[in-house]
Amino acid sequence: MLDLQRLRALHAVSVHGTVGAAALALGFTPSAVSQQIAKLERETRTVLLEREGRGVRLTDEAKQLVVAAQELLAIVERAETELEERRGRPAGRLTVAAFPSAARGLMPGVLAELGRRHPALDARLSEVDPHLSVDLVAKGAVDLAVAHDWDIAPLPAPPGLEQAVIGDDLCDLLVPEGHPFAGRAAVRREELGGERWICQPPGRVCHDWLLRTLRTAGHEPDIVHQADENPTLVALVAAGLGVALIPRLGRGPLPAGVVAVALDPMPVRRLYALWRTGAARRPAIAETVRVLDELWPKVAAHPPR
Repeated sequence: MLDLQRLRALHAVSVHGTVGAAALALGFTPSAVSQQIAKLERETRTVLLEREGRGVRLTDEAKQLVVAAQELLAIVERAETELEERRGRPAGRLTVAAFPSAARGLMPGVLAELGRRHPALDARLSEVDPHLSVDLVAKGAVDLAVAHDWDIAPLPAPPGLEQAVIGDDLCDLLVPEGHPFAGRAAVRREELGGERWICQPPGRVCHDWLLRTLRTAGHEPDIVHQADENPTLVALVAAGLGVALIPRLGRGPLPAGVVAVALDPMPVRRLYALWRTGAARRPAIAETVRVLDELWPKVAAHPPR
C-alpha cells in the first residue's frame, strides 16, 4: 500500500518545482523530503525524480502518480473538513500563502488573533507572489491564499476556487524631497512622462501594473532601478534616484527625504482571500476569512506616514 505522506512529498515537489521549496512548504528538511521520495521509489520500484541541472525533473511515471496523489489528498481534505465541521470549531493545520506586503502588514495580526481565539488551530504562513499563490491553492498545496489584483489588471480565479473581497489598498506616488511634485496635493497620470522609475522586476504584479498604467496614459516608462522589496524601493527614492508607485500596506513609515503624493485617480489594488470550494465548509477557513474582514479596516485606517 502506498504511503500517503510519501505521496504528499512527491506532490509537493511537483507543485513547488524543487525538493528544497517542497520541504519549506511542508515544514520538513530537504533531506526528509528526499528520503520520503526514495522510499516511495523503492515501494513502487520506479524512478520518480531525475537530476536536471541543479534541480530535479519528474519522470512520466511520477507525473502519473502525482495525479493519483492529488485525488487522494482531495479525499483526505474532504474527510478532515467533515470532521472539523462536526466539531464546529477551527482545529488542525491551516496553511496560508500571502503576498509579501500582506505577509508583513496584515497577516501577523491575523495569525496572532487566530491563535488567541482558537488554540487548537495550527495556522502556518508562507510568503508567495499572488500569481503563484492562487495556483498553489488550486493544486491543494496550501489551504488559503491572500492575493491581490489592480484596478486595470484583474486577478483570474481558476474554477474550483471561491473568493471573498478583503478590502482595497491605496497606492501613493513616492518622490524625493525637492522633486517638483513634492509640494503638490495630487498629480494626474498624464503628468508622469519623463520620470525615472523605480519598481519591482518584470513578472511581478506591480511591475506589470506600472507598465499598463503609464502606457495607457501615453508614456513609455523609463525604469532605471528594480528591486523585490518595498523598503529597498523606498530607500532608492530617498537617495534621489527616481520615483516609485508603492501601495500603503506593509510599506512602513517613510524615511526623511521621501514625500508621498496622491495620484488622480488614486491607484487601487483589491485584496482577496481564496480557498478551494471543497474546503468552504471548514470552520478554519470561515474563521480566517472572518478575522481578515475584522482586522483589515483597522490596518487600512492607519496608513504609514
